Amino acid sequence: MANQISPRKVGHHSGPQFGMLYINYRSSARFVTVQGFDRLPMSEKNDLGYSDADGERRRRLFIWMFGCFLSLVVLVFFVVLVVWLVLRPIRPLFYLQDNSVGQLNLTAGNGLLTSVLQVTLSSRNPNDRIGIYYHDLVAYTRYRGQQTTAAAALPAGYQGHNDVTVWSPYLFGGGVPLATDLSAALSQDQQACRILLSVHIDGRLRWKVGAWTSGYFHLHVNCPGFLVLDFSRPSDAGSYYYRFQNTRCKVDV
Repeated sequence: MANQISPRKVGHHSGPQFGMLYINYRSSARFVTVQGFDRLPMSEKNDLGYSDADGERRRRLFIWMFGCFLSLVVLVFFVVLVVWLVLRPIRPLFYLQDNSVGQLNLTAGNGLLTSVLQVTLSSRNPNDRIGIYYHDLVAYTRYRGQQTTAAAALPAGYQGHNDVTVWSPYLFGGGVPLATDLSAALSQDQQACRILLSVHIDGRLRWKVGAWTSGYFHLHVNCPGFLVLDFSRPSDAGSYYYRFQNTRCKVDV
């Protein structure tokens, strides 16, 4: 067993009584134990002029205030989550009701596409208790992933419960250059008298539940428009009409 040196007094402070300082050296553990400083008066103040009791009260007050704030945030989030789960907003339903082709000409050689179309789009809000605000809506056409007409702005507005909104914009594309493979594919589709020309809508929407209105959500609508050449109805210019069937659109929110 290692030898132990008995505690020995090494100093005494001449000022306020802070207690006696002792050193207990244990050769086996190689450390020094300082005793005697556990009796400092609680009334002694630190350099800022506050006692330890004041600091403890401030710390407890800060913890209490932070706990109240955190509880309020959790409560608000919980209420919004419950309302959202109970109501469960359903995405609006979009339909491409008509697609009248005024012009759809592909210039041979340089692959320039000129198109004039009037489309009829409808949207229905299927929710019983939730309204929808539409913002920044634009419509355009695409052929195999490439945009073929300029974006046409659609009127923004509010759509109430189970309401239906109808838009009938004109879509123009003058001399739009197509990629080489797309130009060849469109030429083949025209010869086959069948063309898949999709109509797209981009924009934003917000949900309205009572007096509460949500933030903005991105809206993208893809309406496949399958056009079939109708040889029974030639136009005066020598071209032909395209038959079109009402189709339901894919909606992403």
